[in-house]
Amino acid sequence: MRIFLTTLLVAAGIFVGAAVPAVSDLVRGLLASAGVSPTVFTFAAGPDAAKSAEAEHAEGDGHDHGKPAAKPKGEHAHGEHEHSESEGEEGHVKMTAEQIENQDIKVAKAEGGTLSRHILVPGTITPDTDRIARVPARVVGTVAEMRKRLGDSVARDEVVAVLDSREVADAKSEYLTASVKADLEKTNFDRQAALWDKRISAESAYLNAKAVYSEATLRQDLARQKLSALGLDAAAVAKLAKRDESTPNLSSLRQYELRSPMSGRIVERKVDVGTAVGKEGDPSDLYTVADLSTVWIELSVPTSELAKIKEGALVTVTPSQEGDARHERGKVVFVSPFLTADTRAAKVIVALPNKEMAWRPGTYITAEVEISQDAVPVSVPKAALQTVEGKRVVFVRTDEGFEKREVELGRSDDDAFEVASGLKAGETIAVGNTFLLKAELGKSEADHAH
Repeated sequence: MRIFLTTLLVAAGIFVGAAVPAVSDLVRGLLASAGVSPTVFTFAAGPDAAKSAEAEHAEGDGHDHGKPAAKPKGEHAHGEHEHSESEGEEGHVKMTAEQIENQDIKVAKAEGGTLSRHILVPGTITPDTDRIARVPARVVGTVAEMRKRLGDSVARDEVVAVLDSREVADAKSEYLTASVKADLEKTNFDRQAALWDKRISAESAYLNAKAVYSEATLRQDLARQKLSALGLDAAAVAKLAKRDESTPNLSSLRQYELRSPMSGRIVERKVDVGTAVGKEGDPSDLYTVADLSTVWIELSVPTSELAKIKEGALVTVTPSQEGDARHERGKVVFVSPFLTADTRAAKVIVALPNKEMAWRPGTYITAEVEISQDAVPVSVPKAALQTVEGKRVVFVRTDEGFEKREVELGRSDDDAFEVASGLKAGETIAVGNTFLLKAELGKSEADHAH
């Protein structure tokens, strides 16, 4: 029966609510005695009536049913405090020293430095002309010995070949004969001088002995100069002559030793044993010796770039072949004042160390020639820079992690930028794997936005 009455009252309330802006107090009382909230009917009268009813109901019972409780000042909703602690301030990335090490983020102090600008020029490796020499056949003869092979190392003045030469034999014989003649005439002159002092012999005999001795001495000097022109030492020839007296079958009279003019390696051998040398049409030299511990690089520099290259400029050399990662640093030693007629380019010579003999003459290379050096108060490597919202930034190390710092850049080279403002020398910044910090910063700012 009660259910039926309730249903009836509800229907009546809806009907009345459609015609009357607000439900009367009588109806409210009936609904309250039946256990039904009067707000059910006020909604039918429109949203304004519903709001008014809710307000009246709240004032009537003294309870705040629809509004959330006001938060005390300084308190956060559940989880809000923890969210703020984990992300920190905007523009900062919180990170412990262990996290920095685990993510391999490299840090270094920002310092002043020198920015070097370069140009790329092709070139060819050649032997250093100051470190290459030939072993010439200085006399007419036949090759009797070849003591060095290709690739052998030689020392300065080391004997590398022996010739059999009649020309040398004649020169040695002439000197030895002149020496013996000079010794005999000296003895005769000394005896005549002693007799003349005692007035035992005539003055004419003394003067004649003196003239003959002087002529013998002159002939000896001329024979010595002839040996010297052939590269022979007169004292050594006299010593060998005495040795030959005891071993006549091993005469060294015809032998002519060829010596290396410098230390290095045999890079070319032009004759074999038995080859005739020295005459017109014969080979003029036997070996080529080169010291390849330093090589030259011939660069062909166009006229538009020539004024930028100075003698003494540093050069970084890399092979032109792909996959070859070698590189070496050299120095410009010569800039030609002349242009070649064919290419209208100037020859530039670079001296390049070659201790491991890895740079072979004839190899094509690419040279990075330094054209300027600019000292700057603060510079940072390119790896330290990131772009955030269209601005260039670095990440400065702080006690809690890193701070994003906008910087204004100036001049640059292949490796670094000048920092015109935004960073001071001595500040510690991230210089490696900085993209990880950019990613962490993006996450943090996205969380702050929500």
